[in-house]
Amino acid sequence: MRYSLDEIETFLAVMELGTVTAAAARLNLSKSVVSKRIADFESALGAALFRRNAGRIAPTDAALRLAAGMRPALAELRAAAEGAAQTMGGPAPLQGTLAISAPMSFGILHLGPILARFAEAHPRLDLRIDFDDRARDLAREGFDIAIRIGDMRDAHLMQRKLCEGRMIACASPLYLKRHGTPAVPADLAAHQVIGYSHLPDARLWQFHGTGRSEAPQVTARLTLNNGEAMRDMALAGLGLAMLPDFIVAPALREGRLLQVLAAHETRILPIHAVWPPISPIPVKLRALIEHLAAALAGGRPWNQPDKA
Repeated sequence: MRYSLDEIETFLAVMELGTVTAAAARLNLSKSVVSKRIADFESALGAALFRRNAGRIAPTDAALRLAAGMRPALAELRAAAEGAAQTMGGPAPLQGTLAISAPMSFGILHLGPILARFAEAHPRLDLRIDFDDRARDLAREGFDIAIRIGDMRDAHLMQRKLCEGRMIACASPLYLKRHGTPAVPADLAAHQVIGYSHLPDARLWQFHGTGRSEAPQVTARLTLNNGEAMRDMALAGLGLAMLPDFIVAPALREGRLLQVLAAHETRILPIHAVWPPISPIPVKLRALIEHLAAALAGGRPWNQPDKA
């Protein structure tokens, strides 16, 4: 049984991206080369990894099991090689690829400039950045690192807290003039609120105080899947919104949105970098984590006007 590292990397790229065409584009190869590598890998293993039908491919159960075992093994192999190179040859330019996943609004508003500085400092390193509010499966989808906001639920991932935000209940002056200002969370039942499709209303509209949590009854007429779009609906006077301070801080400073129910505590949003458990950690990944931690040190940089 003989197979090459190139064949393994090609196999994992096809598994991640779902098509030979996409894998060829990612690897800067022709489709015929990708197909041959997959065929040679299958021949070496003596097992079919993909079902082929009318130009489409789908992974077999064997491929799914193989990929689950090979992804972390390949990551550790790369990390060991990079570490050896650093030890033998001294500090070397970072190179290779880092795949990064982050929530869309946080990524666009705050992470983009930070990653741009990192990319400028390391011109031989390729960054693949995916902004999406869904929590991506890092190992299965081929991501090296993700930014996660909120309570951590992936106990198997390594993590480092970067900073934290807070949820803010707010509305436009126009909305409050027309509909009044809620005095207590229970008043929200009589108001229009803006919902977030990735989170149930009972989790979005949470308040804390006097030793207990409260999730008042609300009804969302408008439900969106992006925080900036929710903010824009609130700015238009269409309802109350519960949004992270990293999205609404500028509008609050400018008076275009007003905080409501400020006496009632809302959820803290810890912001973490998370990555699969790899030992040793790749040099390029460690460098990115340190860069993110330094850039976001000091609490909530978006609350500072010069960093908004």
